[in-house]
Amino acid sequence: EGLAKKKRVIDSAIALHKPDRNDPVDVLSKVGGFDLAAMTGVYIGAAYSRLPVVADGLISVVAALAAVRLCPNVRGFIIPSHESSEKGYLTAVRELELEPYLKLDMRLGEGSGCPIAFRIVEAACAIMGGMATFEEAEINDDYVTELRDNEDIYFGRV
Repeated sequence: EGLAKKKRVIDSAIALHKPDRNDPVDVLSKVGGFDLAAMTGVYIGAAYSRLPVVADGLISVVAALAAVRLCPNVRGFIIPSHESSEKGYLTAVRELELEPYLKLDMRLGEGSGCPIAFRIVEAACAIMGGMATFEEAEINDDYVTELRDNEDIYFGRV
């Protein structure tokens, strides 16, 4: 009953306000609400400042989609945390052409995927920023060239 009521409310809001689905500002102003409009602005502002933003859950990916529709370059700054089981989420994240970092079958709400995704991003940054090259670590990598040059060894035919 609850889901059916939500669908009726949404259908009547769309019928009443007739948002232009090709105009994100029109959609936000007619059926989006202040929370979606504000989050859309956060995504655009973060991208402008070259800062990544974690999208966690249905509302945040819908706002991210509105931001990307307004400014396609925002897409590169969005990190979808975990895959929500909500149909609307899956539709929005597909439209964004982004892949959630995590698929943990969580249904906890309250942005619970966000801190996990942040830890993954932090770990990746630490690895990329702190890992030495073979040359810097004085590792002899001559064997790698030898392996690559000899297909028999490389493919285990020796």
